[in-house]
Amino acid sequence: MGCPVMSDFDYADVQGLVRFGYKKMTKASYALLRVKNAAAARAWLRSASITNAVELDPAPRTALQVAFTAPGLAALEVPEPVIEEFSHEFRGGMAQESRSRQLGDVETNAPAKWGWGGPGRAPHLVVMFFGEPELHENFVQNSKGPAWEDAFDTLAYLETANFGGFEPFGFKDGISQPEIDWNQERKTPCTELDYGNIASLGEFLLGYRNEYGKYTDRPLLDVDAASAGLPSAEDAPGKKDLGRNGTYLVMRQLQQDVRMFWEFAAQQAGGDTKKAEKLAEAMVGRTRAGDPLEPIQDQPIPGIETKPGAKEQNRFTFDQDPAGDRCPFGAHVRRVNPRNTDFPTRPSNLLTKLITMLGFGPNGFRDDLTSSVRFHRIVRRGREYGTRLKPEEALTPSLAGDSNPECGLHFICLNANIARQFEFLQNAWVNSTKFSGLAGESDPLLGNRVAISGCPVTNNFTKQKDGGLRRRVLGMPQFIKVRGGAYFFMPGIKALRYLAQDLSAKNP
Repeated sequence: MGCPVMSDFDYADVQGLVRFGYKKMTKASYALLRVKNAAAARAWLRSASITNAVELDPAPRTALQVAFTAPGLAALEVPEPVIEEFSHEFRGGMAQESRSRQLGDVETNAPAKWGWGGPGRAPHLVVMFFGEPELHENFVQNSKGPAWEDAFDTLAYLETANFGGFEPFGFKDGISQPEIDWNQERKTPCTELDYGNIASLGEFLLGYRNEYGKYTDRPLLDVDAASAGLPSAEDAPGKKDLGRNGTYLVMRQLQQDVRMFWEFAAQQAGGDTKKAEKLAEAMVGRTRAGDPLEPIQDQPIPGIETKPGAKEQNRFTFDQDPAGDRCPFGAHVRRVNPRNTDFPTRPSNLLTKLITMLGFGPNGFRDDLTSSVRFHRIVRRGREYGTRLKPEEALTPSLAGDSNPECGLHFICLNANIARQFEFLQNAWVNSTKFSGLAGESDPLLGNRVAISGCPVTNNFTKQKDGGLRRRVLGMPQFIKVRGGAYFFMPGIKALRYLAQDLSAKNP
């Protein structure tokens, strides 16, 4: 057991995945379970050694995490009035029909075609096992213990793969992540309105102030014998906070067709592999090595270190590329993180700032179409799966034959408000055909290319050129398909102990 590094924040009450990506634990697997016996499931939860967010020296070599769906809380016999206090999105679930349309989960992405998470295939909980490769298998078996078989039925067991820091299409991944304000030094509501990479703690953990300076709704309970061990609510004296130090975990299995992606790029480039790579980079918004198509800024950006390395690859904005000449407006990195500010024209003095705040003064057309990014951040914790097919192999059949092994991403993100964070990003930025003033195109990677009301064409991609003719790429196929998904609540450690009690006596 390592020695803890001291801090005022109660990291011991937070599951470690929120703070750490467990990158050095390169082996991971996810057990999607249904509760077979509630009492046995609660007994297993009471005995499970869930890894918290305390920083240890040396760092642990294995980690166990757990999160629940709304049906899973019901299966554990959590009282319905408590479940009703969770967010509408969490309770409705990802596969809800109206939500599927909003997320673009239609036709080939429809929940009815998912391997898990769709109708009749919804998990109750996910148990996540992380470990160094030589320890992982024994760790999984030891963590399950003898009560596992009595407690759960396995709906699906998802393995992951290690692609060496690259996502399946062959691009360096994991570069751009928000920095969480663990010490709560950021003023809320925020008064620093230029783009920065620091986000309020309440954007990712329930029970703390978010970027609006507000507390996200979550279950607040009366004090009784069952809730006595929960933390107190900051915004409701006399109440216990079931959400505090917990978060919502979004999980989606995304199958990526690597051969189709690179063959389409090559076809558009007339067989020229260098031009194909340039087109692919324009679609992503970064080089395969992870360098942004925008120049790295000399001046620091709050929350992004200036030392060389991956942090440096995140030190840029799109301010110097107003025409989308370097990085196209529809590129993936622009859509998922527009890097904009609350003052698009960057007022330089108090008077012009005041004019802008009041809604006067010139605003660019595109500025009105992209909401400030600081209200829509997510923390990504996904892992690749399947067999890797390198771009060179996809472009040169002789290197890999005609094989197209299944691979993709087990996408996982953490956020305190599913609607304002993950769902907004997915609907208003990724799927929107009007993002940044565009027309007839969705995200070049994640878009499902299905016609929508008012826009019969969604499969184009535009490369702008300042002062020159833009290039329009037509007929882009769907490179990524959704194969499963669900919304989970990842509780704090004290909240997990509460959920592991027999609460059925409180059920009306």
